[in-house]
Amino acid sequence: MKFFLDTADVEEIRKAVGLGVCDGVTTNPTLIMKSGKDQKEAIKEICKIVDGPVSVEGIGETAEEMVKEAGEFSSWAENVVVKIPMTREGMKAVRLLSAKGTKTNVTLVFSASQALIAAKAGATYVSPFVGRLDDVSQDGMELVYSIMDIFCNYDFDTQVIVASIRHPMHVLDAAHSGAHIATVPAAVLDKLWAHPLTDKGIEKFKEHHEKHKKAIK
Repeated sequence: MKFFLDTADVEEIRKAVGLGVCDGVTTNPTLIMKSGKDQKEAIKEICKIVDGPVSVEGIGETAEEMVKEAGEFSSWAENVVVKIPMTREGMKAVRLLSAKGTKTNVTLVFSASQALIAAKAGATYVSPFVGRLDDVSQDGMELVYSIMDIFCNYDFDTQVIVASIRHPMHVLDAAHSGAHIATVPAAVLDKLWAHPLTDKGIEKFKEHHEKHKKAIK
């Protein structure tokens, strides 16, 4: 399973890359705004740090606008993946971009039928938003399991990026489902490392080490 970092914060990305737990990055206009940088500047900097896919999202509404944006984004770096919304126009754009060899990430997926259509259109990735479904009393992870079943049934090449992750259990459930990727906010990634028994064990070993050193002097 791959971990993508869901952020446009360069320092967060550097930290995750240094720890060996960043296989890619996903961004959106909101994350770019939070970074305080121009989108092109931020993406080019991120792409220099990360070897894996870096998803970039535009604001085009028609297929023509999305394809035009995709051409610009792809010129920034070789590892750019273009995020396309799950709309009729979006699926037209995915079909056109797929034919050109441009990698796409279909975003804002909230049903298995949407994921199926995106895969048939040639999407490289689909991103079901589990947290937002949980927010409206639907089981987001149930959607991921359903998508994985369908993709396995028909051997689609499209990979599933579990998105809108809110807590570590989303990540673990994504792994149990067999999803290819979880795109994780930095705050959630930090929680995956933590366990009070690990900290307690380290402190106990240190204590015993110091006691032993004094005892053998």
